[in-house]
Amino acid sequence: MSTTSTHFIEALDVLVLRGNKLFGAAGSHGESLMPPWPSVAAGALRSALLVHRGHDLADFASGRIAVPELGTPERPGSFTLQGFHIGRRQGGRIAPVYQLPADLAVTRLDDDTLGLRAMQPTRLVGVQTGAPLPRVPVLAETTRGKPETGYWLTAEGMTRWLQGAVPTADQLVHSQALWGYEDRIGIGMDPNLKRAQDGRLFTSRVVALRPGVGFVAEVSGCPWPAALTLRFGGDGRGAVSHATDAQWPKADPAAIVTSGQARLLLTSPGYFADGGWYPTGVHHDAASGELRFDLHGVRGRLVAAGVSRAEVISGWDLAKRQPKPAERVAPTGSVYWLDQLEASPQALDKLVMRGLWTDTHYDDQPRRAEGFNRCLIAPWRRTP
Repeated sequence: MSTTSTHFIEALDVLVLRGNKLFGAAGSHGESLMPPWPSVAAGALRSALLVHRGHDLADFASGRIAVPELGTPERPGSFTLQGFHIGRRQGGRIAPVYQLPADLAVTRLDDDTLGLRAMQPTRLVGVQTGAPLPRVPVLAETTRGKPETGYWLTAEGMTRWLQGAVPTADQLVHSQALWGYEDRIGIGMDPNLKRAQDGRLFTSRVVALRPGVGFVAEVSGCPWPAALTLRFGGDGRGAVSHATDAQWPKADPAAIVTSGQARLLLTSPGYFADGGWYPTGVHHDAASGELRFDLHGVRGRLVAAGVSRAEVISGWDLAKRQPKPAERVAPTGSVYWLDQLEASPQALDKLVMRGLWTDTHYDDQPRRAEGFNRCLIAPWRRTP
């Protein structure tokens, strides 16, 4: 039986969470990516566990040793990052904070309060579009509101979303309450002379997490120490990981099966075939001309999708000492609507547990172990 544990990662200092943009030239500015890719946490945790067990990192990187749970750099073993989110302390417990699902819109109303509205997949009549699916997510509004950005969904809000209800405004939290940015000056170093290079000053933006805020990681397939010290993100900044209990929102799979319709939410970037936005398991049915979903015993018809512009992931391969390939992904928070659903509650649980990976690629795909393609499943939103 797979071992699953939850860990709260707290930074000991500011964090350097670099994205895809190169920097280091004189006068350049290095941005930080917040939240970081789940691969940042997966790499930090795996490296810390190797050191904790007394393994030589160079031997592991070269493939001279293999750790049963961690495998090798090419075949990651049973270790899987099931979930990776911003987390915060609430009443003595740790609760994850989620990026806003794409079917929700936050607006500021005339009375200066926040309002949450939900999109509904709608079949447009008399309107021609280039949408490849039969329905389009539509935001029906009776009053005007100014769009607001930077808001995240609390665990209580995600629970309501998973129940088919619209979260309330008090279940939102702004990013400014979770972290802030600071600019630090860096100096380019000459690797041969081991001294500062003339005229190579640059600035780097770092992340300063608010008190009580960190990252919550759910790990499966590997026994885990109660506490670890980590090198987290760029420049090897320090962090500590402690085993904890977390408040994980869950849906009711039996209710979803009964309804015959479901929403699929990406809770981490979607690394799909050919860099596309169709989730793993979707194929074109030549007979009907429809897009059908079939994965881990869950079958249905893909009828609508809320997907923002594609993002690009890469990273640094410590074993090969070179950048990882840059690859397009569907962003976290993307929502897919399925109807004609055929599944059992057990099949829905399996899909959430294994993520959007085929059995063929489950054991030999490093991105699977790094926490990509994670999802949650909810019923279609209840009609008001």
